[in-house]
This record gives sequence, C-alpha cells and structure tokens, in this order.
Amino acid sequence: MSGAKKIENGRRIVVKIGSALLADQEHGTVHRAWLEALAEDVNVCCTRGQEVILVSSGAIAIGRRRLKLPPGPLRLDENQAAAAAGMVRLAHAYEEVLGAYDITVGQVLLTLDDTENRRRYINARNTLEALLKLGAVPLINENDTVATDEIRFGDNDRLAARVAAMVSADTLVLLSDIDGLYTADPRTDPAAAIIPEVTEITPEIEAMAGAAPVGDSKGGMVTKLAAAKVCLSNGCSMVIMDGNAPHPLQRLQDGAPATWFLPSATPKTARKRWIAGTLSPAGAVVLDAGAVQALAQGKSLLPAGVVAIEGNFQRGDAVVVKTVDGRDLGRGLIAYGAEDARCIMGHKTSEIEDLLGYRGRDVIIHRDDLVLD
Repeated sequence: MSGAKKIENGRRIVVKIGSALLADQEHGTVHRAWLEALAEDVNVCCTRGQEVILVSSGAIAIGRRRLKLPPGPLRLDENQAAAAAGMVRLAHAYEEVLGAYDITVGQVLLTLDDTENRRRYINARNTLEALLKLGAVPLINENDTVATDEIRFGDNDRLAARVAAMVSADTLVLLSDIDGLYTADPRTDPAAAIIPEVTEITPEIEAMAGAAPVGDSKGGMVTKLAAAKVCLSNGCSMVIMDGNAPHPLQRLQDGAPATWFLPSATPKTARKRWIAGTLSPAGAVVLDAGAVQALAQGKSLLPAGVVAIEGNFQRGDAVVVKTVDGRDLGRGLIAYGAEDARCIMGHKTSEIEDLLGYRGRDVIIHRDDLVLD
C-alpha cells in the first residue's frame, strides 16, 4: 500500500462520523461502546503525533427522540429544535469518551456558508488551528439550530471536505455504512465490485453513485463523490469505509476494504496553486530590502519589513507582494485589513497590540499563505 493510502502517515486527519453509526435508530441514544472504541483509535493517532478533527452527524437523530418527535419527515423548526437538544448530548458523549485519554474536545459549529464567506472562513480556520496547536480535538457539527438550507439539502460529507480543505488536512476519512464505492449498487446487484482507488472523478465514476439508504443518513454516494471532488482539488486524500464495526481507524490501518481517492498534489501545493492562480489581488504590500531577503529564505513577512500599503482590502484578501522599485515578487493572503496594515507597517511585532488595541497575528503574511514568483 502506498504512503498516501496509509492513515498512519497522515499529518492532519479529519474523520466524519455518520448518524447511522452514532445514534440508535429506535431509542435516540448514542452507541456508547462504538464511540469508546473510536476514542481509543483517536488516542492512538494523537499519541503518534497526528492531529485529528472530528466532524459528527447525529444531533438531529438523537435530539428528535429525546423530544419525542414523531417518526417521519419533520418541519424545519422541529429539525432545529431536535438539533439543539441533540448537540448537548452529543458533545457531552464525545467529551466523556475522549476525556478518558486526557484529550480535550473543543466544539465548533459551522455551516457551509462559514466555509465560503472569506472573513468567517478565516475566523473558523484560525480557531481550528489554535485548537490543534493547543493539543485539543475539534468536534465539528453543522449549525443546524440556525441553518435552513443546510438542514433541508446539506450533508456532513461535504462539510467535512470543506473543513479538510480549510485546515489543509492531508486525509479525510468518511465512516459510512458501506465499505467504499462500487461499480454498481451492491444492495441490488450481486455482481457489484468495490473500487479500491480513484484518482479522478470521471462521468463513469459519478454514474456509479446511488441514492442514500432509508433512515437517518442524509449522505449517499452522490454526496461522498462531491466531497471527493473538494478533497482532490485541495490535495487531500479521502477514504470511504464501513464504520459499523468497532475501531474503524485501526481496521483501516490493518487494511480493511475501502475506496481511496488520491490527489495529484499535496495540500500545501494545492493551496499555493489556489493563491497563485485563482484569487484576484485586492491591493499590494511594498517591502524593504531586508524583507525581500527574508522571504527568499522562506520566512514569513513581518510588519517591520513593510514600507507601503496600496489599495483597500480586507483581512484574508489576496495581495501582490512587491519591491520598492515596483518589481512583483508574488502574492499572498494578508492577515490584516488595509487600515490596520498601514497602522503597523514598519513596526516590530511586539508593538502590534499597542498600535491596534488588540493582539493580532505576528505576521503580515504567513509563509504558508505566500507564493513567490
């Protein structure tokens, strides 16, 4: 098995857990023994130095039964009420099972819109990065208590893929009720065969996707292929496997049947390509000679090395990086809006808080957000 197909080689792993795996269909309770086994797997990953993010479904499935809502389709407000009640119990269950290994859980509620709006995207990314840096495991739920379209049309497969792209994860594991992508629907076609590896989502691959099974699951193979497209374009490997049995991550490491979607680039390469070729610059940052030399050595851009700010941009926008004589060096994602950037340019990092009244990032542009020509 290649290194890209080994979960133990991942640096940053996102694990998506489906409702059918987590919630008892009849009683609306958490499958506690299964969750405890998953927590043991997560602890193994953390112990060997990997960072893990969990994207969990199940809040509505658990909450609707706690609120004694009737079977069948629910109204939007009933779905939102079920999510509110279920999130509390869900987060508490994760906190207990991971706490047994002294792992801190930090809950983050997101919608797909949070991954598309630039400013909210940056805030969410920074929060997740901070949690990981502090050794915590982020637990991400879709914010169904306030979302509308996300409840009616959304799914956590695509949310998990957006999160993986947001944090530059190299592996996304979709724990499902099926062990991978098949040539046909294995529920109806006994000749269907699993496809172990996919490198491109072709029309033929898309034609193999079927509808979601009956029950609390909202995914189905169609949404998993949509998630795979996001992952492949962002340099992230994705794997679909059957998560029903205990210890799914350990079983994946041991070679359990699965379908791996393998990208042609790494997360860092894909992100740099996106910055260089997709985003339109909203302004420019002019550097002194010392800063130019520092960037050439692979360092981040500090406020002290900036001599001028051009344009009116917001935090997170793409800007051109250039020299005082007008030579373009490349482009990057700016950590400050234009007004604040002008306020701190030419100053030491230690002065940022006094100048702005808040403690922002130490750099104007981080080296991971910078692409040089």
